Amino acid sequence: MPPGDNILRRNYLPDDLKPILEEHRFGGTVLVQANTTMRETTWLLDLASANPFILGVVAWVDLTSPGLPAVLDQLQKHTGFKGVRHPVHDEPDTNWLLRKDVMTGLKELERRDIPFDLLLRPIHLALIPRLTEAVPKLRMVIDHIAKPPIAEGRLEGWAQDIATAAKIPGLHCKLSGMVTEANHEAWAAGDLHPYVQHVLKNFGPERLMFGSDWPVCKLAGSWKQVLAAFTQACGPLQQDVRDKILGDTAAAFYRLATN
Repeated sequence: MPPGDNILRRNYLPDDLKPILEEHRFGGTVLVQANTTMRETTWLLDLASANPFILGVVAWVDLTSPGLPAVLDQLQKHTGFKGVRHPVHDEPDTNWLLRKDVMTGLKELERRDIPFDLLLRPIHLALIPRLTEAVPKLRMVIDHIAKPPIAEGRLEGWAQDIATAAKIPGLHCKLSGMVTEANHEAWAAGDLHPYVQHVLKNFGPERLMFGSDWPVCKLAGSWKQVLAAFTQACGPLQQDVRDKILGDTAAAFYRLATN
């Protein structure tokens, strides 16, 4: 297994990812923000312009800024701009999503029909029903199945709250970021199985999308190992169901231009 955080202390660029996608017959990818800077947002969009296999970018913007409408005006001129994400799980305020200034920003996304990725932990799942009442038309997706404590093998709390969230029409979920929530040195696909099966049962393939979480996944395993673990944790799937989770759902949600 990879030797800790040092494996991420280098640049990972499109030329590193493209051969991996080609080897596994993936036609493209969506880049998702890592830093909370507009400099990164601009850089990711530039990468998308230079690399046709990058089908979209989920970028960071300051949802609390009074200048948000002007920023979004500029970003929406770029065909690669497909959504927004903020690392909610890093905010000291557990109720950050429901703050008035944040809600103003989310309502602006809703007005423009720009999707929002929910980067959460289990403690935040209880906020989602209230959030969707305030922005009922905002298209949202839960990233990393809300980071349940896989390393501890616990489902309590998370299982109930994500099942409640799944009852909200239109809310999507990503089967991603799971190996890094498991024991980095000693995880197996079986550790992911109960979590994947629970999400699959509650959301269905039309609202689920696979994510590699590359290169962060390298803390616990390679892109290939993540795909293999996903396949084993899902178990036998009909081809149309597999196609939805591995690409079709994401293409529809983010409105990607695919061949």
